[in-house]
Amino acid sequence: MSLYLDNNATTSLHPAVKEAIIEFLDSYGNPGSMHEAGRRVKDRLDSAREEIASFLGTTPTKIMFTSCASESNNTILKSLLLHDFGFKPHMITSAIEHPSIITTARYLEKNGVDVTYLPVTKDGIIEISALEKAITDRTVLVSIMHANNEIGTVQPIEEAAKLLTQKNIFFHSDMVQAPGKIIFNLDSMDIDAASFSAHKMHAPKGIGALYFKNSKAENFPFTPLIHGGHQENGLRAGTENTIGIIAWAAACRAIKADVQNEIDYIKNLRDSFENIIKESISDIVINGESAPRKPCTSNVSFKYVEGESILLRLDMEGIAVSTGSACSTGSLDPSHVIMALHNDPETAHGSIRFSFSRENSMEDVQATAAALKKTIDFLRSISPLTPKG
Repeated sequence: MSLYLDNNATTSLHPAVKEAIIEFLDSYGNPGSMHEAGRRVKDRLDSAREEIASFLGTTPTKIMFTSCASESNNTILKSLLLHDFGFKPHMITSAIEHPSIITTARYLEKNGVDVTYLPVTKDGIIEISALEKAITDRTVLVSIMHANNEIGTVQPIEEAAKLLTQKNIFFHSDMVQAPGKIIFNLDSMDIDAASFSAHKMHAPKGIGALYFKNSKAENFPFTPLIHGGHQENGLRAGTENTIGIIAWAAACRAIKADVQNEIDYIKNLRDSFENIIKESISDIVINGESAPRKPCTSNVSFKYVEGESILLRLDMEGIAVSTGSACSTGSLDPSHVIMALHNDPETAHGSIRFSFSRENSMEDVQATAAALKKTIDFLRSISPLTPKG
């Protein structure tokens, strides 16, 4: 048995994406070159940018390609905050952001920026009243993710955007986990900037994007994170990952054709999985269960056992899951996301993320639930934390 349930970390390539990659392999021209080989690739790149922008609900001039969403997040935070404002700038983010936001915010704190980390409810949602209260006359930027990568909770970013638009504060959102799982239209959301990553939606790794609502770079106090060339309208130097961009456009085409049915299908898998394990396994907490969640994500804390032990036992059964963000792999610290919900290291250490995709089936759900029950029963039988008697 080989079951992949770690789709929030990365996804398999869509068949249409594989075809697009193979078809494009001989197009080796540099899109920055003026000769015919370069122009052909530039035309393909421009068409792909249009398709990706259309899928996201915006226009091509507002999309800047990067290597990944972590680069996009670093770019927007550092480019807009590391300036001489004439005062000490203030940034607001949430306590459950992706490590590429949290770690960058801590870096900024060491470089003269005040940062407020908004708490979340026990279901993993920020409160708009808390956001409004945190704003000061020095607040320059707010960054709140759309859907959380560990527990799947969907933040009220459209409400936040309305508030921040009224107060004329720049609003960025890490929207990596949303495309293909949540239907949205970027240009109608009052978000000033947003980060995306192709490999979360059945395209290759190594390609991401940063969206600007205002396409004119001169309207932003923007300093590129990477200098060296004229690419991406001078906002991000380096030859574009053309094959990655072409592949991402193919993924957008394929997903857009049947996105609502795919969302419904994946949600049914997730809900069925949770119903089965709630009936078969005691002493569990489904993190964020009462909040709006992206349809593919189920994060479960199992009392009396360690998440890494669960992960390794399931891996031996041929089932791939996660203990949290792939970008935090190797850390022995409990998940900062689960800690923000419960402030309990035992609950955080016992959490596992199951994330489903179009590649999974109801048979996968049933097999995973059965293997999970066997795993939990065994680990609790040898755990010193399990109540006796």
